[in-house]
Amino acid sequence: MLKSSNKIIISIFILFLLSINIVNMYIPDRRFSQLENRMLAQKPKLSIKNLISGRFTKKFEEYVTDQFPFRDFWGGIKSDVERLTLKTINNGIFFGKDGYLLEDYKKPDKQLIENIKIINDFANRLPNISVHLLLVPNSVKIYEDKLPLFASPYDQLKTMEKVKEGLNPNIDFVDVYDTLKNRNDEYIYFKTDHHWTMRGAYYAYKQFAETMGIKPYDIEDFTSQIVSNTFYGTFYSKANNRHLSPDAIEIFRPKSDITYKIYYADEDRYSNTLYELRHLDKKDKYSVFLDGNHSLMTIKTNIKNNKKIVIFKDSYSHCFIPFLANHYEEIHVMDLRYYKLDAHKYIKEHDIKEALFLYSVSSFDTDGNINLLR
Repeated sequence: MLKSSNKIIISIFILFLLSINIVNMYIPDRRFSQLENRMLAQKPKLSIKNLISGRFTKKFEEYVTDQFPFRDFWGGIKSDVERLTLKTINNGIFFGKDGYLLEDYKKPDKQLIENIKIINDFANRLPNISVHLLLVPNSVKIYEDKLPLFASPYDQLKTMEKVKEGLNPNIDFVDVYDTLKNRNDEYIYFKTDHHWTMRGAYYAYKQFAETMGIKPYDIEDFTSQIVSNTFYGTFYSKANNRHLSPDAIEIFRPKSDITYKIYYADEDRYSNTLYELRHLDKKDKYSVFLDGNHSLMTIKTNIKNNKKIVIFKDSYSHCFIPFLANHYEEIHVMDLRYYKLDAHKYIKEHDIKEALFLYSVSSFDTDGNINLLR
């Protein structure tokens, strides 16, 4: 026979479950999480095919998890408990020193080798194109001294060495690790987000320009401005540590009279600025740079040097491209996560003679979308 205390605990637990289900019936499903900056799973459609394949069960589990009542509140409670128990990692994010959140990095799998082969194949198919690869180490490598005790992410330098060894000799590999490591006392990566800051991108731009024989602008040739002091990024959303200070977003504008005309092909829209300040009122403030992710955008300047470059990229490029735009007449930016047309044909049609692959290390070794270049 159950003790009275056990009966009370079981009753409270059942009451809690019933209350959650009742609340869930009246709270409308959310489509987007501002805190996590992602789309949330929606109720899956029930069909015999989905039921037999197990797809319905999997999707329904994701739906229940994403639409759990007061999900953000319970996630915060969980994070607080873990912090009090001195746990140093949550959802793959290390709680580093000095308020830094750092993402665990795993040893890359066969996708890395596949992506190296694809870039080699790309360069072989377009022998008249100068091809460059710039891999940006993530903050977990640049700020190793801020990792908690016993944290052991895989060494990103080993990944970069593997890439360099596998590339065709006619492809320029631009190694910016030492440049960034030697500047890690500056604000070159966000503390709560997976991106570098525009200041960090400047140092990489300067090295890239010098490597390519381009005279870079000095940092004094730009006017810098802090446009936000309230940015919480993707690491903050993943770790759900509510006791951290927000990041600042800094932008740089050239002092010279360079004009830009940006065309967002997926929206058939033009803009004359590289910074869309309306995003500063949203959760994803990093989209202030080039309006966030787009399948294809073109940047045309008033520089008349007939220089054109195509950039295949992840979002690390967004605060790098505004520096590079001061040296090219045209920049064509393709995000292979969304651009599904023939890139080789596009390059030939637009008479482009230079290509840059710009990715963070953690993105490059897992991005299967580069396969589309085949």
